[in-house]
Amino acid sequence: MAAPAPLTLPSGAGEFDAVVDGTDRLRRSVLPSGVRVLTQRTPGAHSATVGFWVPVGSRDEVAGEFGSTHFLEHLLFKGTKTRSALDLAVGFDEVGADSNAVTAKEYTCYYARCRAEDVPRSVRLMSDMVMASMIPADQFDPEREVILEELAAAADDPGDVVQERFTQALFGDSGLGRPIGGTPQTIQAATRDGVLSHYHRHYRAGNLVVAAAGAVDHDRICELVQAACEAAGWEAPEGPAPRPSITPAAAGATPVPVDALVRDSEQVNLILGGRALRASDPDRFALSVWSTLFGGGVSSRMFQELREKRGLVYTAYSFASLYRDAGLFGLFAATRPSKAPMVAALLRELAHDFAATGPSTEEVALATGQMVGAMTLALEDTHARMARLGRAEIGSGVLYDLPASVAAVRAVTAADVARVASGMLDAPLSLCSVGPVSAEELGAAAD
Repeated sequence: MAAPAPLTLPSGAGEFDAVVDGTDRLRRSVLPSGVRVLTQRTPGAHSATVGFWVPVGSRDEVAGEFGSTHFLEHLLFKGTKTRSALDLAVGFDEVGADSNAVTAKEYTCYYARCRAEDVPRSVRLMSDMVMASMIPADQFDPEREVILEELAAAADDPGDVVQERFTQALFGDSGLGRPIGGTPQTIQAATRDGVLSHYHRHYRAGNLVVAAAGAVDHDRICELVQAACEAAGWEAPEGPAPRPSITPAAAGATPVPVDALVRDSEQVNLILGGRALRASDPDRFALSVWSTLFGGGVSSRMFQELREKRGLVYTAYSFASLYRDAGLFGLFAATRPSKAPMVAALLRELAHDFAATGPSTEEVALATGQMVGAMTLALEDTHARMARLGRAEIGSGVLYDLPASVAAVRAVTAADVARVASGMLDAPLSLCSVGPVSAEELGAAAD
């Protein structure tokens, strides 16, 4: 029997109707306004998550508007032509809906999780926020202060700081290298006119994707979204915007070998890593298996060597972030300052030893089993299913449901993992740290 295959979503105005995850019905429609609506109806569900996706993130900003995407995310909760900020808050709170938003490097998503009977209310509220925001002038400066507090909180967290510095060490002053939320300087310099221009330029019917999963009625959601588009004057005669190119990015600047931010703390937060695959690369499943078996759990090589055998850390893990044309991988550890050079050297040694020898068949089987279990558990959540729909539609247009994902993971071999690991370790690496240890003290580990 052939392995389950992923689903290819139509480009343009094509309709789609299929069974996913064994029992769920997936439907995709393009409304007369040009907005795309995708729903996944789960039998027996009593709740749903609805998300409004716009394919613009921090990497799409140009000079003079850094941080505007995240600033705008905040401001869309501050009132529309017919609802005040309090009206929006009460509208969600009085039915117990969990509403929020996220700004990423390549998209922005506004979402609400609610009871089945409250889906129409959530769709109306979010439609109003996204399509009819006023970006009130009297709310702009107070919200600027809120964002500055958010940035200040992140600056106090060494884990957040080392992640930002690591990304910048790899990608420099590019869209991928800059912080999603901007900096205190760019937020102080932001103007309402600039953020409003950003809103009108990117928030359009052809860009908008509405995704919903759980106890949902596809036709009803389409009806509500189309009515909101008509009321707001949103339409895209040319239809949906084309999906982004997946051509690999140019290499760009060479990653910074060592970057150490020296400051007082009880621990040093370290990341060693480099550039990896783009999100659509066929080897991405092998990369996920590598990350899982190398640093994805308590049985992983990193955890066993650094914590269980040597007692050098409390926290250690691997991670990967893949974008449409580039990616990165990292090995994170937090340790006391006196141990930081040793831990940094061990991270490098473990990574290179793995690239040289590859994993055993047993390690790959363990990692794939862990991944299949984690994927299955994650998809019990309607938010996870909704997010999968949104990312697939605004990204590559390929949807891996659970059977296809399991098949792709199970197909990864030890040779695949070894090849991916070797390719990543052949490229220049960056070692970043935050804590009371200098670059010179980490220098030996960088060699």
